Amino acid sequence: MKEFMAKVTGTQAGWAALALRIPVGIIFMAHGAQKLFGWFGGYGLTATGQWMASIGIEPGVLMAFLAGSAEFFGGLFLILGFLTRPSSIALAITMVVAISLHFEHGLFLSNNGYEFGLSLLAASLSLVLSGGGALSVDQIISRVLNEDTPQKRDVIHGKAA
Repeated sequence: MKEFMAKVTGTQAGWAALALRIPVGIIFMAHGAQKLFGWFGGYGLTATGQWMASIGIEPGVLMAFLAGSAEFFGGLFLILGFLTRPSSIALAITMVVAISLHFEHGLFLSNNGYEFGLSLLAASLSLVLSGGGALSVDQIISRVLNEDTPQKRDVIHGKAA
């Protein structure tokens, strides 16, 4: 489990990931807050769920809860750089669904198209590949997990790997 967590949290991305994580995390959090809490001009969970049900996404309230939670908590985790890769996977899946709902309208946002979802999908996939980068909780976790491994002890004690 330790090795798995070290791989999930490991990152060499540096400052570039931070520059992507913060604004994308804020955008996702705000959209999730609209769905879950009705903040920032959103409709809240019940109304969002009713809309989802009206377009065939059932059960509507559950799907609104799942999408809103992925966006809100995934966005929060991106800002913190905590479990960046798993959060980004959840957000990418959410964006694939959003793109599928807007695809018939074409690319452009002015026609209710999927360009915004596509941009957020690309950002999410980038973070899946790079990890949290500099100033991330993931970087701290990774350092702690990698501090004292059996391989390092073997090198320190002169044993062959």
